[in-house]
Amino acid sequence: MAEVLALVDYGAGNLRSVANALKAAGAEGVAVTADPDVVRAADRIVLPGVGAFKACIDALEAVPGLVAAMRERVLVGGAPFLGICVGMQLLADRGVEHGVTPGLGWIGGEVRLIEPTDPAIKVPHMGWNDVAPAHHAGVPAAGLIEPGEAYFLHSYHFVPEAGADVAAMTDHGGGIVAAVARENILGVQFHPEKSQSYGLELLARFLEWKP
Repeated sequence: MAEVLALVDYGAGNLRSVANALKAAGAEGVAVTADPDVVRAADRIVLPGVGAFKACIDALEAVPGLVAAMRERVLVGGAPFLGICVGMQLLADRGVEHGVTPGLGWIGGEVRLIEPTDPAIKVPHMGWNDVAPAHHAGVPAAGLIEPGEAYFLHSYHFVPEAGADVAAMTDHGGGIVAAVARENILGVQFHPEKSQSYGLELLARFLEWKP
């Protein structure tokens, strides 16, 4: 029986592109859904996100029971989870875009505006950039990230409280966290669905991942 992968639809992600990339990477049972019951029963969960932190967390929390279902399946049930772009940022304790907004609080830290050390470096951070893995002993998800180039598009970045939660870094006028990981949770700042073979290979590894 094929696994069911819940691609969470809360009106704040480029769902078609992500769904197509997941299928190209080998996923068979992709359920694009906002149904808490489907999320609660899923084998894997992917949370995309595009736009502002506050708008995304508000949209996610506006769907009755959805955050609770995600928390139950991921934090209690141990299902593999992938957050993409703002979907990764929502894992933080808070975002500081247009005031302070609480996030999901699954990985300690906050989401701040990128402030390059070189004024010639433009924000947003847009386009292809290197991904440098930070392999930590005892962090299973960190091994999903390989060295390579991925496509980024963001003005805010995740600053984790604990260095052990950093799975990869990139550089844009200073160090920027490219991925975070803890236990069965992986978040990537870049867009795998726009990162060609590099992104598809990452998604394929996520689909096979058994944390």
